[in-house]
Amino acid sequence: MRPIDPEISIVVPAHNEEKLIGATLARIDGAARTLGIPFEVIVVDDGSTDRTADIGRAHGSRVVPAGVHQIAAARNIGARAARGNLLVFVDADTIVPASTLQAAVAAMREGAVGGGAGAIYDPATPPWAQRALRVTVWFMRTMGWAAGCFVFARRDAFVRAGGFDERYFASEEIHLSRALKRFGRFVILREMVVTSGRKAHTYSSWRTLWLVLRLLWPGSLRRRDRLEFWYTADQRLKPGAPGERK
Repeated sequence: MRPIDPEISIVVPAHNEEKLIGATLARIDGAARTLGIPFEVIVVDDGSTDRTADIGRAHGSRVVPAGVHQIAAARNIGARAARGNLLVFVDADTIVPASTLQAAVAAMREGAVGGGAGAIYDPATPPWAQRALRVTVWFMRTMGWAAGCFVFARRDAFVRAGGFDERYFASEEIHLSRALKRFGRFVILREMVVTSGRKAHTYSSWRTLWLVLRLLWPGSLRRRDRLEFWYTADQRLKPGAPGERK
């Protein structure tokens, strides 16, 4: 008997996420089961050298290999592999409550082409980072842009919008948000997700401020070597690699 096609596909891009992806996938599975519709979870294993792929399979996810070392491209690979008409993109370090996933599906069924949700850090995150995220989330909500850790879209609108813009190594969720708005209603949910504050344990407040200010330099969002906050040193491509300026 042919398996029932999923109505919703949840895409989780991941590179060396063995420490956090298990909890993320467990919560996604629990939240998706409350929907009462067929679903699938796709882990896009973007060149991991740890147990990320094994953990994904252990949680019943379909693991799709990739070696693009870019979040936008990894998400697009997951979208192309997905079979559902409703797409949800979740970062590997993000916890999605059932209420948030339910609200996303309801919004798309009610005609929204896509959207996002607010985000908070896990309680162990330093206070300065918690405050910074609250300001960032307020700004993103005011602008009507989805935060990258949780983005959803109807497949037809996602395809028409061209997917995530692979010219960018960061801010790709903002470009998708703006593109989707051309085709219909784009919503930012009141419901929240909980994302890891691990970067705040790696970088000081001043170092973080400097890394963010570097983004203002023209062309920075298209250059991996200027995006240390998102891409650690071992993930960097050599100069002149695809997607980077020579």
